[in-house]
Amino acid sequence: QAPLVESGGGSVQAGGSLRLSCAASGYSYSSYYMGWFRQAPGKEREAVASIDTNGYTSYADSVKGRFTISNDNAKNTLYLQMNSLKPEDTAIYYCAAGIGGLGPKLRVGYYRFWGLGTQVTVSS
Repeated sequence: QAPLVESGGGSVQAGGSLRLSCAASGYSYSSYYMGWFRQAPGKEREAVASIDTNGYTSYADSVKGRFTISNDNAKNTLYLQMNSLKPEDTAIYYCAAGIGGLGPKLRVGYYRFWGLGTQVTVSS
């Protein structure tokens, strides 16, 4: 079983909203910093948002003011609320977990565990 499982993806029109969830199994979120990444066809995987063990959040410039990362340690679940979606937000979205350090974690290399991804499609 994958340690991280994403859900909540789907198809929406531009301007719409989606909330992604990422459930962890086998370990507690409270010990890890967490992040959301995305990968569009033909492009490299890029960071979307991160949250450290103190609750400090960071965002890619392209999603600031539209996306919100949060977690519920009691439910061992990470969320990404996505509002005002644009066609360029279309991608497979992945959650990831890593250990050690505080502050922004907006690089793929910081993360050890990855989910399998959920597709988000935004039509114009």
